[in-house]
Amino acid sequence: MSAEDSPAFWPACRLRQHLRDRTLSPVDVAEACLEQITRHNPVLNAVVTLNDRLLDEARALAQEPVQGMLYGLPVGLKDTTDTRGLRTTFGSVALKNNTPARDALVVRHLKAQGALVLGKTNTSTFAAGAVTWNAVFGHTRNPWNTALTPGGSTGGGAAALAAGMVALADGTDLGGSLRIPAAFCGVVGIRPTAGQVPMYPTPDVWDTLSVAGGMGRTAEDVALFLQTTALSAPECAVNPPNGRIDYLTAVHQGPRADLRLAWCPDPSGIGIESDVLNPCLETVRQLNREGWSVEEPVLDLSEAREAFAVLRGHHLLAVHYDRHHDTRALGPHLSGNLREAERITSLETAAAVRVRSRLWERMRTLFRRIDCLITPTTAVAPFPVEAPYPDRIDGRTMEKYYDWLAPTSVFSVTGYPAVSVPCGLDARQMPTGLQLIGCPGEEAGLLALAQHIQQLRPIGRPPCD
Repeated sequence: MSAEDSPAFWPACRLRQHLRDRTLSPVDVAEACLEQITRHNPVLNAVVTLNDRLLDEARALAQEPVQGMLYGLPVGLKDTTDTRGLRTTFGSVALKNNTPARDALVVRHLKAQGALVLGKTNTSTFAAGAVTWNAVFGHTRNPWNTALTPGGSTGGGAAALAAGMVALADGTDLGGSLRIPAAFCGVVGIRPTAGQVPMYPTPDVWDTLSVAGGMGRTAEDVALFLQTTALSAPECAVNPPNGRIDYLTAVHQGPRADLRLAWCPDPSGIGIESDVLNPCLETVRQLNREGWSVEEPVLDLSEAREAFAVLRGHHLLAVHYDRHHDTRALGPHLSGNLREAERITSLETAAAVRVRSRLWERMRTLFRRIDCLITPTTAVAPFPVEAPYPDRIDGRTMEKYYDWLAPTSVFSVTGYPAVSVPCGLDARQMPTGLQLIGCPGEEAGLLALAQHIQQLRPIGRPPCD
């Protein structure tokens, strides 16, 4: 079968229908994904631990009745997600042989719906950082151009999806760790409302800054992911705000005709490169031509940049409290982040909490008259894979190295859910992501609009197919 016809690149929802109709077997799909891994993973380095029982599990599943919404779909799990009996390193040399005794709650939900765990996808050490590199496995590369980064920290999952290695991928998002790789690799990634997807086990059960979510090749696939994982659980202190939601039906119905949209190109105030801005702007114009009203409000969220740095520092210290002086386990980048966090004062933390409250109210005021805020997902296009971050944005030197995360991180501070959807290719033929932000609990509407944008602005496949 040619790469063009391979089910490895089919959307998960299309695969799901063929698996349910028995026109494909779980073995067919697993073998197609393994073929892509054999061809491209030596260069891309997206899947770092393969489930060597995958084909046996697929054969066993093929003998069973079709049960579960994810029956036979190969899923890539971030190497920070506990998987029973399958190595989970967190990108740390101290845990390079760690094999958990239990599955994370999200893995239990995926398996309960018939998903097959294909393996673990690469990440930065303990998911700290917006590129995908660690001392255990090295760099992950972008399938659209292997000289460039896929972003991070869920870069392995995004690259694996774009290269046809998995049908769905899980991940986490603190300041953009699902949205940035989705934008750089031309897939769809969602940062849901805190608690929408269970994040357990976790050292901080009350955390609302870092959330669990997922990625797919289409918005409909992400809806399928949420349909099977966005479940309340007694283990979790933070649970879904709206109970069970039919995400798939919402996507199939499409976006509402009376949807009130707002376009704001740079709410974080750091500038946007023209290569990124132009495809986003053209997409917004197309939506306007299709009949949707598009407001252009003045929205200044720049104070969230410093607040995010402080709140992120508090989060990192809480999560790594037991090992915050273990440089070997943490690696140099995260160790440096923790040293900075230790210098944050109580007054600075209190000020960040007050900023977060003000931004919540500012967003509430805006969303009384709109349903969806649209921004570019990133300020920059994918940059060289060896670079830890870009040093300039739109010709200006960044004040702080993490400022390039601001287009996504400022919305992490607000607590509003966000989806990154591909909206075109830039001058180098690299994907560009459009970020859709909605009210907490309104992920279904965001995904319906994202699916429409994908149909409006298809980008094709990366050249590594």
